Amino acid sequence: MLLNLSTAVRDSAAFVSYVESASGQRISDCYQCGKCTAGCPVSFAMDLMPHQVIRLLQLGFRDEPLNSKTIWLCATCATCTTRCPRNVDLARLMDTLRNVARQEGRTGAGKDVALFNEVFLESVRRYGRAHELGIGLRHNLRTGRLLKDNDLARTWFLRGRLQVRPSKVREVAEIERIFGEIARMEDGE
Repeated sequence: MLLNLSTAVRDSAAFVSYVESASGQRISDCYQCGKCTAGCPVSFAMDLMPHQVIRLLQLGFRDEPLNSKTIWLCATCATCTTRCPRNVDLARLMDTLRNVARQEGRTGAGKDVALFNEVFLESVRRYGRAHELGIGLRHNLRTGRLLKDNDLARTWFLRGRLQVRPSKVREVAEIERIFGEIARMEDGE
């Protein structure tokens, strides 16, 4: 098997350049201190630690970060960003990687997370706020796990924490305008 190394290097450099441009971050600024990973509240569930994602990008790897669960589990809480001594906004990098993965259809590792994101945003678009019961029901229907979290939902409902009927904000048209603006930005207009 003949490996064209110059093509691989060129492709990885183009990918890193795109991620840097789209996120507004310089990946080379990270010197791997690990503070991002130490402060991450969801690192326990990740397959790659946050600093490892950046290191893979620094080395020109594309598939490993894009196929990881980590980019989908990132809560975008920005703890990593506030702790970074080099001011690398890792939360923005993760968001950029999620967008690239979604565009390339690479949601396998985070399929449920991507679906939840879609269902959640649809609720916000429709009502101007999250309707928890509707989100849970739609997510369970679309994943085929109809009774998932049934006990938890019952407990929340009995405590008055889940509303059966969604309530709308007054300015739903403004919410729709915001979603339209985001769609135009994502399309590059």
